[in-house]
Amino acid sequence: MNKPAYAHEQPLFGAPTIAAEFSPEAEVVVAAGDCLETLRTLPRGSMQLIITSPPYNIGKDYEKATDLDRYLRALTPIVDELVRVLRSGGSLCWQVGNYVEESEVFPLDIFYYPFFKKHGLRLRNRIVWHFAHGLHARKRFSGRYEVLLWFTKGDSYTFNLDDIRVPSKYPGKRHFKGEKYGQPSGNPLGKNPSDVWQILAHEWETAMWDIPNVKANHPEKTIHPCQFPIELVERCVLALTSPRDWVLDPFSGVGSALLAALRHDRRAIGCEKERDYVQASHERIRAFYAGALPYRPLGRPVHVPSGREKVSRIPEEWLAEEP
Repeated sequence: MNKPAYAHEQPLFGAPTIAAEFSPEAEVVVAAGDCLETLRTLPRGSMQLIITSPPYNIGKDYEKATDLDRYLRALTPIVDELVRVLRSGGSLCWQVGNYVEESEVFPLDIFYYPFFKKHGLRLRNRIVWHFAHGLHARKRFSGRYEVLLWFTKGDSYTFNLDDIRVPSKYPGKRHFKGEKYGQPSGNPLGKNPSDVWQILAHEWETAMWDIPNVKANHPEKTIHPCQFPIELVERCVLALTSPRDWVLDPFSGVGSALLAALRHDRRAIGCEKERDYVQASHERIRAFYAGALPYRPLGRPVHVPSGREKVSRIPEEWLAEEP
């Protein structure tokens, strides 16, 4: 049976109290206010996974447009605290796009790399997240990807590859020489999904993860203008943590990273200064535990137009203009 385009997920456990500040006994925390203040209250080495998309310096209504140098300097003490609270063997995933000024592109992942490297974190992957929709540029090629930097704190770290394998394109391939001649050459659980993430209609046959960005017709869409898709976080949660580990999003927005953690029996803490987003996080978490959260399941194929839809056809006006 085919899965629906979205689902209302029923959690495994009853609804916990949504705490307003960190406690070792808490299941989920939504801390309202400045994230730096909250981070300073967290125990050293308490977080297994930190995953976030920091506020982009692009002048949205919830961000103040500043120049790039000041923007990065403002985040320096936050990064210092994140490294402090990250557990030895834990992971930090930093998802960013580009800063654009007067049509010149500044790839933010390049600017962030030294922040984490100077703290001794080790870059394991520079993951490319490709999506099919976005703003249309006029003076350059339209941007259709962002980057997720995956760092670890030390060389002994969690990586649950079997939990995130995708089916192989050619599962019937066999060794053609050596001691294993004639035996299947792949893994029965599937292949490594690679460092380019693209979930298309044929996602489970490719090595790319094209996880749709959250636009108006996405089932998870809320009031947030650049919302994390839950499934983008889910693969990181499954690969880089174990059940009951803590997952932290210091810029948690409407709580998508928290929901990804809760769906897989992890504990979650988010920091958010915007009151409307804090409220939306509470509502989404309650909806999850009530089995009523609109959710796009991990691995669900993106809709591919058949050509019969009006919106997928060439406008008649364009055809009339052809010689």
